Parts: sequence; C-alpha cells; structure tokens
Amino acid sequence: MTSLLDILRGIVIGIANIIPGVSGGTMAVSMGIYDKLIGAVTGLFKHFKDSIKLLLPLAIGMAIGIVGFGFLLEYLLANFVLATCLTFVGLILGGLPIVWARLNQSLQKKQRKTIGVGEVISFLALLAVSVGLPLLQGAEGAQRTLSADPVTMLVLFILGLVASATMVIPGVSGSMVLMVLGYYNSILSLLTDTVVCLKDFDFAGILENCLLLVPFCIGVALGIFLIAKVIEYLFQNFPSQTFAAIIGLIVSSPFAILYSANALAVIHPVELVVGIVLGALGAWVTLLMGNKEEA
Repeated sequence: MTSLLDILRGIVIGIANIIPGVSGGTMAVSMGIYDKLIGAVTGLFKHFKDSIKLLLPLAIGMAIGIVGFGFLLEYLLANFVLATCLTFVGLILGGLPIVWARLNQSLQKKQRKTIGVGEVISFLALLAVSVGLPLLQGAEGAQRTLSADPVTMLVLFILGLVASATMVIPGVSGSMVLMVLGYYNSILSLLTDTVVCLKDFDFAGILENCLLLVPFCIGVALGIFLIAKVIEYLFQNFPSQTFAAIIGLIVSSPFAILYSANALAVIHPVELVVGIVLGALGAWVTLLMGNKEEA
C-alpha cells in the first residue's frame, strides 16, 4: 500500500516537473515526503536498501507522470489553460498547513513560540525570488534546435544540472528556467518523440535522441545529489528559516503558474468555476496525502 501511494506521489511530482512555474520539490514538500526524499538521496550509498525502497516507487511514478502528461500538456494548456493552472495552484496551496506545522515544530525544538527576524527575511527573500523569476521569462516561442554535437551535449548536461533544481529545491521550477533559456519546448518534444520512437521500434530515432537525452539525464542525476546535500545541511542547521523560505516559495507559486502560462489573458466563466472546483479538489488531495505521510 505504501509503495502504491509513493507511486501516486511520484506521478504528481513528475507532472509538476514539466509544468512551467510548478516545482516538483514544492509538491514533495506539500505531500509531506520532502525531507525523507532528501535523506534517501543523500544516504543512497550509506543506506542503499532503505533509500531504494523509497526512491524506486517514486521514480516509477515520476516517469509515468512525465511521459504520460507530456503528451497531454500542450493540449490542456492550449484549450483549458486556466482550469489546468488553477488545479496546480490548489495542489500546491493544499500543502501550506503541513509546512506551517513543520515550521512550528522546528520553532518548538528551539524553545521558541514566535517567528523571528531570520524567518521573516527568509520568507520575503524567497518570495521575491519566486515572483521575480517569471517576470524575467521571455517569449515561449524562442525554441532552440537540438543536434547531436559535442557542444549541444555539453549544454544539455549543464541544463540537466539546472533542471534538477525543480526536483530538489521547493518553489524553483526547472521547467520555467528551461523556458526562459529557450530549451523547454525542445526538451519536452525530445522526450515525447523518444517515446513515439520506442513505440514504433524506430531504433535510429531512439539512438539519435539518446545522444541528447543521456547527457541531460546525467546532469539531472548529478544535480539532484549535489543540491540535496545543500538542502540537507540547511534542514539540519537552519530548519525554521528553511521552512519559512519554503512557505514564501509556496505562497508565490500561484503567481508563477498563472503568469507563466498567461492564464488570465482570457477568462471564461465556466472554465473559471471548473478551475476553482478542481483547485479545491487538488488542495484536498495534497492535504490528505500529506496527512497520511505525517501519520
């Protein structure tokens, strides 16, 4: 049952990873598994069996979410952008009570009852970063052409390091960064095209795509491990400030989502109502899954 629930969590995180403005790390925090996930990554070699027990079902779910939703994403954002974005807003905001409780727990361990200057500064600083990043976003149409040459492969490795932030750092959307750099559409198309090649047994296409996907995936894996070490240090030494910063990132996420997708350009009343309902349902699901983890 736990493994099945982790696969479902992985699917949500995987879907979040490919939505510009949505952070997979934030979703992991919202569902109450973030610190366990970080511990499993950083303790992979020391506690291999326990780490794999947690990471494997999450990885399976993430793969399902990324591949499955990758085909639906363009259609949903093109036809139901507001409802889609509001659903993810709900999924993220549903985790606020859980994160707030974790902040209070960290304060109690320090024998403090109130939030201090450090927590306020952390909250405001990360709120500003998360709001500022979408404002730097250029036109989505600035798409890069990918070719299997050494320079492109090196660039994709570096982009993998950057993209890994969306899986580790709550509130930072790696897909949004890729969009700002003009590689989002190219990499998403590369992923979906690889799946099509696998389905059609197009081995030439698979080989060509793998020459581009492999350096990107290596960068992602290396980035996750390195950044996880930093995050683990922050949780161990500055837990209340870290949770306050995460709350700042979660609070700012709705702006990042709606702004990045230009979801408020045209508002249809029926879609708005549907989006609000789906958002409320998403918040309930996140809160429910987070409470199950806490229990």
